[in-house]
Amino acid sequence: MTAKVLESFPAGSPRGSWPAEEYAAARRAEGEPATVIMDLKSDAFLVVIEGRADD
Repeated sequence: MTAKVLESFPAGSPRGSWPAEEYAAARRAEGEPATVIMDLKSDAFLVVIEGRADD
């Protein structure tokens, strides 16, 4: 399994702001199975779509 990164958002957003979650929700509304994960190494939230290795 692999994941395709659609967008990256810095973790330092203002309190109450969830841009990665909002972006993922918009992609899900368009039919894409987007989810948000935290990349600790880059200190960023990544919006990803899970895929198979042969995609």
